[in-house]
Amino acid sequence: MDEGTSDISQMSFEQALCALEEIVQQLESGSVPLDKSIELYERGEALRKHCQARLDAAQQRIERIVTDRSGNPTGTEPLDADG
Repeated sequence: MDEGTSDISQMSFEQALCALEEIVQQLESGSVPLDKSIELYERGEALRKHCQARLDAAQQRIERIVTDRSGNPTGTEPLDADG
């Protein structure tokens, strides 16, 4: 499964999410043989981890714009700085 994992690392979040949704549909259909189901599950888990890593990275980049009393921007701070 190494070849499948390497192409996952090159996927955008949207591509990985779409591929994961397709896998879920195939598994939920119940028409996939057991061996193929296991392969799909493993690829799905790799896709899920990739999506989570992309979401975590995006969350770290999000900042809130801080304004003064007049409403003028004065800088930024982490989005969750208020607790």
